[in-house]
Amino acid sequence: MLNEFKEFIAGGNVVDLAVGVVIGAAFATVVGSLVDHLIMPPIGMLIGGIDFSNLGIILQDADKYGSVKEAIDAGAPVLQYGNFINALLKFLIIGAAIFAVVKGYTKLVGAKAEEEETPANEVLLAEIRDLLAKR
Repeated sequence: MLNEFKEFIAGGNVVDLAVGVVIGAAFATVVGSLVDHLIMPPIGMLIGGIDFSNLGIILQDADKYGSVKEAIDAGAPVLQYGNFINALLKFLIIGAAIFAVVKGYTKLVGAKAEEEETPANEVLLAEIRDLLAKR
């Protein structure tokens, strides 16, 4: 059992997975900054100077607080739908990036697989066929 565990840990898949998790976490941080600092401020400005991170509905004693931020800081229950909008945008951007990477990888691997799958005799027969067709 110990030897199987050693083989599993030493296997390339575990290392690949670890690298993917680390890169994914770093990518999520970059996308978070992109959304929070570059995408949302212009969108907020276009719709009247709204800061999406401060959008929300104060659920209890709303008249006590001057803003959603004050209510959040005081620990009041707040539905923070602005933060949800930010998280949704981050999810869509990360999803689109992952889709592009997987699509490119699949195309690359698919092209290599097609080259490897064609037996040499079939390639030779195809060349003979093409030469005969030219006559």
